[in-house]
Amino acid sequence: MNIDGFRAELETRLNIEKEYIVQELSLINDYHEKLELLGKFNEKYKELIKRIANEEGIDLSAFYQAEKLSNSENLSYGQIILGKTMSIYDRLADELYEKITSIN
Repeated sequence: MNIDGFRAELETRLNIEKEYIVQELSLINDYHEKLELLGKFNEKYKELIKRIANEEGIDLSAFYQAEKLSNSENLSYGQIILGKTMSIYDRLADELYEKITSIN
């Protein structure tokens, strides 16, 4: 799987996880507990990266080999994936935060 495919798969699964967390909101009355769901979402993000990498046989600690990177830019697959997917996480976390704060 290429990085763009990985990114698309992660976005799909992370969106599903966000929706599960949104459903949990109705079961929680305490505002601080609701905010803790953002931490849970962050953990889901990290878990999904590891799970997808494992499914695809990607070693996150292995160096990413790309023609555009020079030898001085030895980045791991994990670093590349985080860099390419952080915008997805940020957008979905912002949406989740909006849901949390709009319910109160």
